[in-house]
Amino acid sequence: MSVNINYFKILGTKNSHFLFSRFLAVSKFQTGKSALRYLSDDVWEDGEKKVAKKTNISKAMKAYLERAQQYDEFIRKEKTEYQIGKRHLANMMGEDPEMFTQEDVDRAIEYLFPSGLYEPKARPLMKPPEEVFPPKKAAEFDSSGRPYHFLFYTGRPNFFQLMFDAVSHMNALNDFEDKMIRKHIKPDPSQALDLSGSEWTPKEDLEVKIVERLHDADYKNFLSVMDRLASHPYAHRAKDFILAYRKHLIAQTAIQDIPKPEYDAQGRAFVTIKNCLRKAARAEVTVRSPGTGKISINGKGIEYFEGVQPREQVLFPLIFTGLLDKVDVEASVHSGGFSGQAGAIRWGIASCLRSFVDEQMLERMRLAGLLTRDYRKRERKKPGQAGARKKFTWKKR
Repeated sequence: MSVNINYFKILGTKNSHFLFSRFLAVSKFQTGKSALRYLSDDVWEDGEKKVAKKTNISKAMKAYLERAQQYDEFIRKEKTEYQIGKRHLANMMGEDPEMFTQEDVDRAIEYLFPSGLYEPKARPLMKPPEEVFPPKKAAEFDSSGRPYHFLFYTGRPNFFQLMFDAVSHMNALNDFEDKMIRKHIKPDPSQALDLSGSEWTPKEDLEVKIVERLHDADYKNFLSVMDRLASHPYAHRAKDFILAYRKHLIAQTAIQDIPKPEYDAQGRAFVTIKNCLRKAARAEVTVRSPGTGKISINGKGIEYFEGVQPREQVLFPLIFTGLLDKVDVEASVHSGGFSGQAGAIRWGIASCLRSFVDEQMLERMRLAGLLTRDYRKRERKKPGQAGARKKFTWKKR
C-alpha cells in the first residue's frame, strides 16, 4: 500500500508531517486500514467523514435502562386501555365520554357490578394506572452515565427540586412585594390565602408523591419552608403550588357524604343507614327526629343486650351528642355475637346522627372515633398451633 504525505494534507489534519511519519512506523506492524484507525477515530467512506464513537455500556446500566423503558411502555399501554374502558363505560351509561369523570366511573362500576363482598380488594375496581400501580422513578441517566437532573448527586433530586421550586416562588413573591412597596400599595386582605380545613401532606404521602425516601429532618425543613411561603402577604400568587401539597381534612369529606333526612307520614325526619357491619354482625339502623328516646332492637328494647358493655356501646353516640331523649332509634341486626352487634348498631346510630347535629359537633364525633368504621376481625387459627398466636408447649425431652 502506497500512502504519501499529500493524503494527510487532503484530510486537513494538523501536523501532517508528524502523522505521516507515525503512519509509516505503525504500518510495519499493521495493515493500512488498521493504521489509519489507530491514528484517528475518524472513519472515511466514499469520500465522506463519519465519526464513529465507541460507547461502552455496562450490563447493570443496560438492564436499568431496559427496565425503565419497559415500565414506561407498560404505563403508557395501561393509560390507553383505561381511556378506552372509560369511553365504553360512558357509552353504557349514556353519558358524554369527554365529561365522564372518575367519580362517574366509580358510580357506574358500583351500579353495573354490584358486589356483596365486604373485602375492598375483592370488589370491582377501575382506577387510573397511576393510582393502581406503585410509582417508579423514570430513567435518571442516559446510556453514557450522564444524569438528566442537575441535582442527581444530592441523592434525593426530587425532594431538593421541590425545595428549589419553593424558594424560587418565595423570591418571586419578595420581588413582587418590593414593587408594591415602591408603589405604596398594600396587600389586599380579601385575597389572603385561606388554608383552613386542610393540612400539609403527611410524610408518607409526600414520599409516594416524589418517589423518594425522606428523613424526619428533611420533612421538618419542608414544613418550615412551606409554612413560610404560605404566610407571605402575596401567597395567593403561588396558590396552585401551595395547594398541590395540602391535604383536605376528613371532616370536610364527611360533611359532603352526610345523607339528607327523609320525612314520614307524620312529618318526622328520619335517616336510614344500611349495611352497618362489625365483625360478622350486619345491622340496619333508622333514627327519627324528634323523638322520646325510644330504642327498638329486633322488636325489643335496650334489654335485648344482657350485658352492660353492649348497652353502653349502643347509648354512647346518643349521650355524646346530647340527643338521648330527643330521637328514636330502630335497629335490626343479625349474625355475630353481642359485641359485634352492639358495635354495628353504634356505628349506624352515629352515622345517622350526622344529619341532626351541627359542624362543630360533627368534628367532635370524628375526633372521638364515632365515625370510623371498625374493620377488625378475628384472626384465624394457624395449623400446628393452639390458636391464632398461641403455641403448643414445646419440650425437648
